[in-house]
Amino acid sequence: MANEDKKLSKDLFQPIELADDLGEELSRPELSYWKDAWIRLRKNKGAIAGLIVLAIIILLAIFAPFMNDYEFDEANYDAANLPPRVSGLEWLGFDGIQTLAVQGTTPDEAIERGLTGYEIDEKYLLSSQVVEEPTEENNNYYTVELEVDIYPALGLEEEFYWFGTDKMGRDLWTRIWEGTRISLYIGLLAALIDMVIGVLYGGISGYYGGRVDNYMQRVIEILTGIPNLVVVILMIMVLDPGLMAITLAITITGWTGMARIIRGQILKLKNQEFVLAARTLGANDKRILLKHLIPNVTGMIVINTMFTIPSAIFFESFLSFIGLGLQAPLASLGTLIDAAFESYRVYPYMLLFPAVIISLLMIGFNILADGLRDALDPKMRK
Repeated sequence: MANEDKKLSKDLFQPIELADDLGEELSRPELSYWKDAWIRLRKNKGAIAGLIVLAIIILLAIFAPFMNDYEFDEANYDAANLPPRVSGLEWLGFDGIQTLAVQGTTPDEAIERGLTGYEIDEKYLLSSQVVEEPTEENNNYYTVELEVDIYPALGLEEEFYWFGTDKMGRDLWTRIWEGTRISLYIGLLAALIDMVIGVLYGGISGYYGGRVDNYMQRVIEILTGIPNLVVVILMIMVLDPGLMAITLAITITGWTGMARIIRGQILKLKNQEFVLAARTLGANDKRILLKHLIPNVTGMIVINTMFTIPSAIFFESFLSFIGLGLQAPLASLGTLIDAAFESYRVYPYMLLFPAVIISLLMIGFNILADGLRDALDPKMRK
């Protein structure tokens, strides 16, 4: 009660003079739609991590093939099936030491057979270990693993293949990043087709409606009723298997999903007040569609485009893996995985590097797309 009865001194307060011309001054800088979306995207650690990973992979795809002196199709059979070797990173396992599995009636005979068969001097043999005793299943042979310093053993002391070599002695570092370029080209091509053909087709169909919409949607239903694999096979029958056939297949059917999504969004927006106001002010259909409706679905376009890119990369890799994609000597991540699949138990690094890169691409694009969906949707604002 004593505190309630105590009077506050007016010296504790300081009057503030208000200027009439500052009555409506903003207390903080104005945020645009895209700036607000970027601020929210930055708070999503997963999306930023995906963006950083994608940026690193794209930069490596552009510049990595120029970081050494090997061509992506330069064969050197004397350097076939070499393990990775990087100067200064031997402690990480990039030491060029190769493990060879050989068999013999005795361990010594197996070692001798291995050194003779691979034409390796004994001084480059680092260690040997019996990994399987004689049994009836292996015809009573010993299986011995030999650890060999293979680069000097083959007279390649000055060579450094950072990702190793394939069965033709081609540098995998150069081939993998050249293949990443092609995979990214396929993904960006699908995104471009989505943003051009899919957005315009779906926008026109949804805006005009009626008979125009009816006819245009029947065309989409016909195209979506044909599996992409069938379209690719038809393109291969007309053209040779390769990049052109995949490009035409994506061009024919790849945009239909985006067109349907944009059509649905335009149908919701075209009868709203801002469209009526633009039409009342004399705006023609082209201006209303391009300046008012499509910009209002930009967030949806960006999100679906980001999901389209990994789908297209996986589609091309699948086609190359089953032999319907790129043909030698061209390389993509799919062809590299297909080539490595035959001998991945003996040379696992051939499969490891392209598989890791395509996995990072798929995960990075999907995580970034999730982050963009949250950042560009005003409903997700906290």
